[in-house]
Amino acid sequence: MNPESFTYRLNRCVKTALPKGLKTAWWLIKITVPVSFGVMLLDFFGLLNLIAGYTSPVFNQLGLPGVSAVVFITSIFTNIYSVVAILAMLDLPVREGTILATMCLVSHGFLIESAVMKRTGSSVVRMLLLRLGGSFVVAWLLNLVMPGTMSEETITIAATQVDFTAALLHWFTSISSTVLKILVLVNVLLVFQQIMEEFGWIDAINKPLSPLMKVFGLPESTTLSWVVANLIGLAYGSAIMIDQREKGKMSREDADLLNHHVAVSHSQLEDPLLFITLGYTLHWLIWPRVVVAMVAVWLRKGERKVKSLKSKV
Repeated sequence: MNPESFTYRLNRCVKTALPKGLKTAWWLIKITVPVSFGVMLLDFFGLLNLIAGYTSPVFNQLGLPGVSAVVFITSIFTNIYSVVAILAMLDLPVREGTILATMCLVSHGFLIESAVMKRTGSSVVRMLLLRLGGSFVVAWLLNLVMPGTMSEETITIAATQVDFTAALLHWFTSISSTVLKILVLVNVLLVFQQIMEEFGWIDAINKPLSPLMKVFGLPESTTLSWVVANLIGLAYGSAIMIDQREKGKMSREDADLLNHHVAVSHSQLEDPLLFITLGYTLHWLIWPRVVVAMVAVWLRKGERKVKSLKSKV
Protein backbone atom coordinates (compact mmCIF):
# COMPACT_ATOMS: atom_id res chain seq x y z
CA MET A 1 0.00 0.00 0.00
CA ASN A 2 1.28 3.45 -0.88
CA PRO A 3 2.04 5.11 2.49
CA GLU A 4 1.05 8.47 1.03
CA SER A 5 -2.38 7.36 -0.17
CA PHE A 6 -5.48 9.07 1.21
CA THR A 7 -6.90 5.82 2.62
CA TYR A 8 -3.65 4.97 4.40
CA ARG A 9 -3.47 8.41 6.03
CA LEU A 10 -7.15 8.23 7.01
CA ASN A 11 -6.65 4.83 8.66
CA ARG A 12 -3.64 6.18 10.51
CA CYS A 13 -5.72 9.06 11.85
CA VAL A 14 -8.36 6.67 13.19
CA LYS A 15 -5.77 4.37 14.79
CA THR A 16 -4.01 7.34 16.42
CA ALA A 17 -7.16 9.03 17.70
CA LEU A 18 -9.23 6.12 19.04
CA PRO A 19 -6.97 5.13 21.98
CA LYS A 20 -6.88 8.77 23.12
CA GLY A 21 -10.62 9.08 22.61
CA LEU A 22 -11.39 6.02 24.71
CA LYS A 23 -9.05 7.21 27.46
CA THR A 24 -10.64 10.67 27.57
CA ALA A 25 -14.17 9.25 27.38
CA TRP A 26 -13.44 6.91 30.30
CA TRP A 27 -12.07 9.85 32.33
CA LEU A 28 -15.26 11.84 31.67
CA ILE A 29 -17.51 8.89 32.48
CA LYS A 30 -15.72 8.31 35.81
CA ILE A 31 -16.62 11.88 36.78
CA THR A 32 -20.07 12.09 35.22
CA VAL A 33 -21.67 8.92 36.62
CA PRO A 34 -20.97 9.44 40.37
CA VAL A 35 -21.72 13.19 40.17
CA SER A 36 -25.01 12.46 38.40
CA PHE A 37 -25.94 9.82 40.97
CA GLY A 38 -25.17 12.21 43.84
CA VAL A 39 -27.39 14.88 42.29
CA MET A 40 -30.22 12.36 41.93
CA LEU A 41 -29.96 11.64 45.68
CA LEU A 42 -29.91 15.35 46.56
CA ASP A 43 -33.00 15.92 44.43
CA PHE A 44 -34.86 12.86 45.73
CA PHE A 45 -34.36 13.82 49.38
CA GLY A 46 -35.33 17.46 48.75
CA LEU A 47 -31.94 18.99 49.54
CA LEU A 48 -31.83 21.08 46.35
CA ASN A 49 -35.09 22.80 47.32
CA LEU A 50 -33.76 23.30 50.86
CA ILE A 51 -30.65 25.06 49.58
CA ALA A 52 -32.70 27.18 47.18
CA GLY A 53 -34.90 28.39 50.03
CA TYR A 54 -31.94 30.26 51.52
CA THR A 55 -30.77 31.79 48.24
CA SER A 56 -34.05 33.01 46.74
CA PRO A 57 -33.79 36.61 48.18
CA VAL A 58 -30.66 37.15 46.09
CA PHE A 59 -32.59 36.38 42.90
CA ASN A 60 -35.26 38.94 43.76
CA GLN A 61 -32.55 41.61 43.47
CA LEU A 62 -31.96 40.53 39.86
CA GLY A 63 -35.59 40.90 38.82
CA LEU A 64 -36.29 37.19 39.27
CA PRO A 65 -38.86 35.33 41.40
CA GLY A 66 -37.59 33.29 44.36
CA VAL A 67 -38.29 30.01 42.57
CA SER A 68 -35.42 30.90 40.21
CA ALA A 69 -33.01 29.69 42.88
CA VAL A 70 -34.30 26.13 42.45
CA VAL A 71 -33.79 26.28 38.68
CA PHE A 72 -30.32 27.80 38.96
CA ILE A 73 -29.05 25.33 41.56
CA THR A 74 -30.47 22.45 39.54
CA SER A 75 -28.54 23.70 36.50
CA ILE A 76 -25.28 23.81 38.46
CA PHE A 77 -25.52 20.12 39.27
CA THR A 78 -27.18 18.85 36.09
CA ASN A 79 -27.42 19.94 32.44
CA ILE A 80 -29.26 22.44 30.27
CA TYR A 81 -31.98 19.92 29.32
CA SER A 82 -33.11 19.80 32.95
CA VAL A 83 -33.33 23.60 32.96
CA VAL A 84 -35.48 23.65 29.81
CA ALA A 85 -37.81 21.04 31.33
CA ILE A 86 -38.27 23.01 34.57
CA LEU A 87 -38.75 26.36 32.80
CA ALA A 88 -41.35 24.79 30.52
CA MET A 89 -43.23 23.61 33.61
CA LEU A 90 -42.96 26.99 35.39
CA ASP A 91 -44.10 29.02 32.38
CA LEU A 92 -42.24 32.15 33.56
CA PRO A 93 -42.78 35.47 31.76
CA VAL A 94 -40.38 35.78 28.83
CA ARG A 95 -38.25 38.47 30.49
CA GLU A 96 -37.63 36.51 33.72
CA GLY A 97 -37.26 33.26 31.83
CA THR A 98 -34.63 34.73 29.50
CA ILE A 99 -32.54 36.16 32.35
CA LEU A 100 -32.67 32.88 34.26
CA ALA A 101 -31.91 30.80 31.15
CA THR A 102 -28.82 32.93 30.42
CA MET A 103 -27.58 32.45 33.99
CA CYS A 104 -27.99 28.70 33.60
CA LEU A 105 -26.20 28.75 30.23
CA VAL A 106 -23.15 30.06 32.09
CA SER A 107 -23.26 27.74 35.08
CA HIS A 108 -24.80 24.43 34.04
CA GLY A 109 -22.75 21.26 34.58
CA PHE A 110 -20.54 23.05 37.11
CA LEU A 111 -18.69 20.07 38.57
CA ILE A 112 -17.94 18.10 35.41
CA GLU A 113 -16.94 21.11 33.31
CA SER A 114 -14.75 22.51 36.10
CA ALA A 115 -12.86 19.21 36.11
CA VAL A 116 -12.24 19.66 32.36
CA MET A 117 -10.86 23.16 32.89
CA LYS A 118 -8.60 21.95 35.70
CA ARG A 119 -7.23 19.25 33.38
CA THR A 120 -6.38 21.91 30.77
CA GLY A 121 -4.60 24.29 33.14
CA SER A 122 -6.88 26.39 35.39
CA SER A 123 -7.63 26.51 39.11
CA VAL A 124 -10.92 24.81 39.99
CA VAL A 125 -11.71 27.39 42.68
CA ARG A 126 -11.02 30.23 40.26
CA MET A 127 -13.25 28.69 37.58
CA LEU A 128 -16.08 28.05 40.04
CA LEU A 129 -15.94 31.65 41.26
CA LEU A 130 -15.74 32.94 37.69
CA ARG A 131 -18.77 30.96 36.57
CA LEU A 132 -20.83 31.91 39.61
CA GLY A 133 -19.81 35.55 39.33
CA GLY A 134 -20.32 35.50 35.56
CA SER A 135 -23.85 34.15 35.99
CA PHE A 136 -24.87 36.97 38.30
CA VAL A 137 -23.12 39.66 36.22
CA VAL A 138 -24.97 38.41 33.12
CA ALA A 139 -28.28 38.47 35.02
CA TRP A 140 -27.59 41.97 36.37
CA LEU A 141 -26.73 43.20 32.87
CA LEU A 142 -29.87 41.73 31.32
CA ASN A 143 -32.07 43.05 34.13
CA LEU A 144 -30.57 46.46 33.40
CA VAL A 145 -31.04 46.54 29.62
CA MET A 146 -34.02 44.28 28.86
CA PRO A 147 -37.37 46.04 28.41
CA GLY A 148 -39.95 45.53 31.16
CA THR A 149 -39.84 44.90 34.90
CA MET A 150 -40.21 41.95 37.26
CA SER A 151 -43.64 40.32 37.28
CA GLU A 152 -45.67 40.50 40.50
CA GLU A 153 -47.03 37.00 39.96
CA THR A 154 -46.00 34.37 42.53
CA ILE A 155 -44.68 31.21 40.90
CA THR A 156 -43.97 27.92 42.65
CA ILE A 157 -42.82 24.46 41.71
CA ALA A 158 -45.36 21.76 42.45
CA ALA A 159 -43.87 18.93 44.51
CA THR A 160 -44.02 15.52 42.84
CA GLN A 161 -43.66 12.35 44.87
CA VAL A 162 -41.95 9.33 43.32
CA ASP A 163 -40.55 6.24 44.96
CA PHE A 164 -36.82 5.60 45.01
CA THR A 165 -37.00 2.79 42.46
CA ALA A 166 -38.65 5.08 39.91
CA ALA A 167 -36.10 7.82 40.59
CA LEU A 168 -33.25 5.33 40.22
CA LEU A 169 -34.67 3.97 36.96
CA HIS A 170 -35.05 7.47 35.55
CA TRP A 171 -31.45 8.27 36.52
CA PHE A 172 -30.16 5.04 34.99
CA THR A 173 -31.94 5.75 31.69
CA SER A 174 -30.63 9.31 31.58
CA ILE A 175 -27.03 8.45 32.49
CA SER A 176 -26.93 5.57 30.01
CA SER A 177 -27.82 8.00 27.23
CA THR A 178 -25.16 10.44 28.46
CA VAL A 179 -22.46 7.76 28.60
CA LEU A 180 -23.28 6.69 25.05
CA LYS A 181 -23.06 10.30 23.84
CA ILE A 182 -19.68 10.71 25.53
CA LEU A 183 -18.28 7.55 23.94
CA VAL A 184 -19.46 8.48 20.46
CA LEU A 185 -18.86 12.23 20.41
CA VAL A 186 -15.44 12.22 22.08
CA ASN A 187 -14.06 9.63 19.67
CA VAL A 188 -15.62 11.22 16.59
CA LEU A 189 -14.20 14.62 17.56
CA LEU A 190 -10.69 13.30 18.12
CA VAL A 191 -10.71 11.42 14.82
CA PHE A 192 -11.92 14.59 13.09
CA GLN A 193 -9.19 16.66 14.75
CA GLN A 194 -6.53 14.13 13.77
CA ILE A 195 -7.71 14.23 10.15
CA MET A 196 -7.57 18.04 10.16
CA GLU A 197 -4.02 17.95 11.50
CA GLU A 198 -2.94 15.22 9.06
CA PHE A 199 -4.16 17.11 6.00
CA GLY A 200 -3.25 20.61 7.23
CA TRP A 201 -6.82 21.87 7.42
CA ILE A 202 -6.57 23.55 10.84
CA ASP A 203 -5.21 26.74 9.24
CA ALA A 204 -8.48 26.97 7.33
CA ILE A 205 -10.15 27.57 10.71
CA ASN A 206 -7.41 29.59 12.41
CA LYS A 207 -6.83 32.28 9.77
CA PRO A 208 -10.43 33.53 9.25
CA LEU A 209 -11.02 33.63 13.02
CA SER A 210 -7.72 35.32 13.90
CA PRO A 211 -9.18 38.89 14.09
CA LEU A 212 -12.01 37.68 16.34
CA MET A 213 -9.55 35.89 18.65
CA LYS A 214 -7.57 39.13 18.99
CA VAL A 215 -10.72 41.03 20.01
CA PHE A 216 -11.46 38.36 22.61
CA GLY A 217 -7.87 38.55 23.89
CA LEU A 218 -7.24 34.91 22.99
CA PRO A 219 -4.07 33.55 21.34
CA GLU A 220 -4.31 31.81 17.96
CA SER A 221 -3.37 28.47 19.53
CA THR A 222 -6.77 28.36 21.25
CA THR A 223 -8.85 28.78 18.07
CA LEU A 224 -9.73 25.13 17.42
CA SER A 225 -10.63 24.47 21.06
CA TRP A 226 -12.67 27.69 21.15
CA VAL A 227 -14.65 26.62 18.07
CA VAL A 228 -15.36 23.17 19.52
CA ALA A 229 -16.35 24.54 22.94
CA ASN A 230 -18.79 26.96 21.31
CA LEU A 231 -20.29 24.39 18.96
CA ILE A 232 -20.84 21.45 21.32
CA GLY A 233 -19.87 22.64 24.80
CA LEU A 234 -17.15 21.96 27.35
CA ALA A 235 -17.91 18.39 28.42
CA TYR A 236 -18.05 16.83 24.97
CA GLY A 237 -15.47 19.25 23.56
CA SER A 238 -12.99 18.43 26.34
CA ALA A 239 -11.39 15.75 24.17
CA ILE A 240 -10.03 18.38 21.77
CA MET A 241 -8.99 20.78 24.53
CA ILE A 242 -7.14 18.10 26.49
CA ASP A 243 -5.47 16.71 23.37
CA GLN A 244 -4.28 20.15 22.29
CA ARG A 245 -2.70 20.66 25.73
CA GLU A 246 -1.06 17.24 25.82
CA LYS A 247 0.41 17.70 22.34
CA GLY A 248 1.86 21.07 23.34
CA LYS A 249 -0.13 22.90 20.67
CA MET A 250 -1.66 25.04 23.40
CA SER A 251 0.41 26.18 26.38
CA ARG A 252 -0.90 26.10 29.94
CA GLU A 253 -1.08 29.91 29.97
CA ASP A 254 -3.00 30.00 26.68
CA ALA A 255 -5.36 27.27 27.87
CA ASP A 256 -6.01 29.23 31.06
CA LEU A 257 -7.01 32.28 29.00
CA LEU A 258 -9.30 30.09 26.91
CA ASN A 259 -10.87 28.68 30.07
CA HIS A 260 -11.60 32.20 31.33
CA HIS A 261 -13.59 32.75 28.14
CA VAL A 262 -15.39 29.41 27.77
CA ALA A 263 -16.21 29.25 31.48
CA VAL A 264 -18.73 32.02 30.77
CA SER A 265 -19.42 31.61 27.04
CA HIS A 266 -19.65 28.12 25.57
CA SER A 267 -22.10 25.93 23.66
CA GLN A 268 -23.43 28.97 21.81
CA LEU A 269 -25.23 26.88 19.18
CA GLU A 270 -27.22 23.96 20.56
CA ASP A 271 -28.03 25.18 24.08
CA PRO A 272 -29.54 28.59 23.22
CA LEU A 273 -31.58 26.99 20.43
CA LEU A 274 -33.28 24.78 23.04
CA PHE A 275 -34.75 27.87 24.70
CA ILE A 276 -36.32 29.09 21.47
CA THR A 277 -38.98 26.41 22.07
CA LEU A 278 -39.97 28.42 25.17
CA GLY A 279 -40.38 31.61 23.16
CA TYR A 280 -37.12 33.29 24.24
CA THR A 281 -35.25 35.56 21.81
CA LEU A 282 -31.92 34.11 20.69
CA HIS A 283 -29.72 37.20 20.85
CA TRP A 284 -30.43 37.86 24.56
CA LEU A 285 -29.12 34.36 25.31
CA ILE A 286 -25.87 34.85 23.39
CA TRP A 287 -24.30 38.33 23.43
CA PRO A 288 -24.28 38.99 27.23
CA ARG A 289 -22.20 35.82 27.75
CA VAL A 290 -19.79 36.81 24.96
CA VAL A 291 -19.30 40.30 26.43
CA VAL A 292 -18.71 39.06 29.99
CA ALA A 293 -16.37 36.32 28.71
CA MET A 294 -14.32 38.88 26.77
CA VAL A 295 -14.02 41.10 29.86
CA ALA A 296 -12.95 38.09 31.96
CA VAL A 297 -10.09 37.29 29.55
CA TRP A 298 -8.80 40.87 29.35
CA LEU A 299 -8.94 41.18 33.15
CA ARG A 300 -6.95 37.96 33.45
CA LYS A 301 -4.36 39.31 31.00
CA GLY A 302 -4.19 42.56 32.97
CA GLU A 303 -3.71 40.59 36.19
CA ARG A 304 -0.81 38.70 34.65
CA LYS A 305 0.81 41.90 33.44
CA VAL A 306 0.59 43.47 36.91
CA LYS A 307 2.15 40.36 38.48
CA SER A 308 4.91 40.40 35.88
CA LEU A 309 5.71 44.06 36.61
CA LYS A 310 5.74 43.42 40.37
CA SER A 311 8.13 40.50 39.96
CA LYS A 312 10.60 42.78 38.13
CA VAL A 313 10.57 45.43 40.85
